[in-house]
Amino acid sequence: MMAVTRPPKLQPLPPLPIERFVKPFATFAKQASAGGIVLLACAIIALVWANSPLGDSYFRLWATPVEVRFGDLLAIDKPLLLWINDGLMAIFFFLVGMEIKRELLVGELSAPRKALLSMAAAVGGMVVPALIYAALNWGTPAIRGWGVPMATDIAFALGALALLGARAPLALKVFLTALAIVDDLGAVLVIALFYTENLKLGALLYSFLFWGGMLLLNRLGVRNTLLYFILGLGMWFFMLKSGVHATVAGVLGAFAIPVRSRIDPELFLARVREYLNRFDQPVAEPTIILSPDQQSAVEAIEREALRVQSPLQRLEHKLHYFVAFFVMPIFALANAGVVLGGENGINWTSRVIWGVALGLLLGKPLGITLFSWWAVKLGLAQLPQGINFVHIVGVGFLAGIGFTMALFIGGLAFSGDELNYAKLGILSGSTMAGVIGFTMLRLWTKPQPGLE
Repeated sequence: MMAVTRPPKLQPLPPLPIERFVKPFATFAKQASAGGIVLLACAIIALVWANSPLGDSYFRLWATPVEVRFGDLLAIDKPLLLWINDGLMAIFFFLVGMEIKRELLVGELSAPRKALLSMAAAVGGMVVPALIYAALNWGTPAIRGWGVPMATDIAFALGALALLGARAPLALKVFLTALAIVDDLGAVLVIALFYTENLKLGALLYSFLFWGGMLLLNRLGVRNTLLYFILGLGMWFFMLKSGVHATVAGVLGAFAIPVRSRIDPELFLARVREYLNRFDQPVAEPTIILSPDQQSAVEAIEREALRVQSPLQRLEHKLHYFVAFFVMPIFALANAGVVLGGENGINWTSRVIWGVALGLLLGKPLGITLFSWWAVKLGLAQLPQGINFVHIVGVGFLAGIGFTMALFIGGLAFSGDELNYAKLGILSGSTMAGVIGFTMLRLWTKPQPGLE
């Protein structure tokens, strides 16, 4: 009987020194809760810094003027805080816009009946907190902050759910994700429609012209993301000048990014196999670098890898870590600092504090649970398999973590002491809602089979 000769088993190369150094950070970054942990750390740093003997330096830093000028054609002069809130956060909203588009086309929001439960829950989670806030602040100038407790921080909420491990069914994570994305869309509409002042129609028209250029590129089949970036930058600049908040440009720009790939997976697989066969041709003398034919095959595989990915999917993947570990932490560091003491102390009878805190702590779970129950009772939607209303109530409390988007809207609605009170309401309401939601799900749910 003829012996079968097996190919030698390939041994992995020993890790480089930099790989050994980076690996713990890379492992941490891949955890679902990592973004929320970093965000929380930056919020705590901001609070400690603002209330330390160096507190003045905290506020001076974010008030530092930063100017970008290109002759008389382009000039933007803003404090560092607004560069973060209007500039960096536009990237965050761009990512949010891509997530919304993906979900609408191929995700949990693509089928109406499938999406109705999350949509109903999200609407309830926006309406009831706004009503609670409005009821407490009716007839006062602070009524302007009704949009603050409407928003859910998807990074914190999903991070808290991830900490539950096997006790969090997959369907519950999908429900919370879809709910938070609809919630984000609602927050964007609220910002665009109700927190826009001194509208300049000329600048807005120019902004839409740049957006039209992005849509035209999409229609023509252009896949070069650099061209979309250039036009998107123009749209952002004129949106900033128009009076509409510049972050809206991020969402609109996302909807112009192509979602279809150039080639389908089957064709990609066939072509890559062909190029791998070319790569596998014997060479006269092996060297430490590739032969011209091998290099050509590798470059062809790289091109095909780009063609099989949609630009939206590729950009979403590339921006995820940048937004999670740079944009949002910097935003938290710049916006979460609130002075807890001071000469006059804190006016804990402030309707702003209680309106925001109760909106997040009570309004979110009440609205999400009530509207979900109505949608199921009316036959418009059904609970996913393995999910009951205990899960819905728990997720409702987790959705009361409104940190990032709530701080953002608070900065648009208020200034001075009222902004500080809004921040206190956000921090206290979000903290209590998160703790209650996590505890409920931890105590009242059982580990899922196969996930222990």
